[in-house]
Amino acid sequence: MKAKRPSARVLGIDPGSRVTGFGLIETDGIHSRYLGSGCIRTADGDFPQRLGEIFNGIRAVLDEWRPQEVAIEQVFVSRNASSALKLGQARGAAISAIVTRELPVFEYTPAAVKQGLVGNGRAEKEQVQHMVRVILGMQGKMGLDESDALAIALCHAHSQGTRRQIEGAQ
Repeated sequence: MKAKRPSARVLGIDPGSRVTGFGLIETDGIHSRYLGSGCIRTADGDFPQRLGEIFNGIRAVLDEWRPQEVAIEQVFVSRNASSALKLGQARGAAISAIVTRELPVFEYTPAAVKQGLVGNGRAEKEQVQHMVRVILGMQGKMGLDESDALAIALCHAHSQGTRRQIEGAQ
């Protein structure tokens, strides 16, 4: 009889300077269960204030849900360098909140997340959302920021599950 795999609570974060999505799952690396999701929406105002809202919002999510691992999307450089810089700073605010709680942070590129869930690194956000719904057996309304965050958490869960299988086989 095989030993039961330990489960972990994973927080996925889709950072943004206006909207930061978060999603929580419980997983054993093979099976995952939806726990919760939402968005941190920053108010209009000075950019440093918005970064503080992201930092405090992530800390509140960490305090409420107590994840053991956190996965976050890496910044990609698009055509607009200013937007990429703001995204990087929003991501930094989120990561800073995570490390103050001494949690491990795992980073995934948008293409890796899409490849892992949809099988295509250039998949559209709606395709990713569909696969999140299928994998987690979800119905009802869910925003794209939430589904992206859940996709990041699922990508991490599957990556860690595969790593554990490889280590167990050796």
